Amino acid sequence: MASTQPGFHRLDLCAADEVPPGTMKLCEAEDELVLVANLNGAYHATQGVCSHEYFELDRGTLMGDSVTCMLHLSRFSLIDGEVSDPPAELPLAVYDVVLDGGRVFIEVPEGPLLVNR
Repeated sequence: MASTQPGFHRLDLCAADEVPPGTMKLCEAEDELVLVANLNGAYHATQGVCSHEYFELDRGTLMGDSVTCMLHLSRFSLIDGEVSDPPAELPLAVYDVVLDGGRVFIEVPEGPLLVNR
């Protein structure tokens, strides 16, 4: 595996083939949920729960490059985490994805995994 930047580490989420194009999968890393989405072969990772109220985003709807939380219909960009539709006000935390050896990793700063609540 390639080395990471100083002050960063990689977290193994899942096999890349577990997330076919046009799908998403909820994974666990450091006691937090991470949503992995495959947008036409480009993998993206965000926090796995809505920033508005706890609800697992894999239970939502994937449309284009956004996910809609089915609890209150907040919509978020999977590219930058920004809120497209309220009631959510905080963006989703977004993580850098690294593909290595057929696995999906996120590369994050040392310390607790950032999640917006």
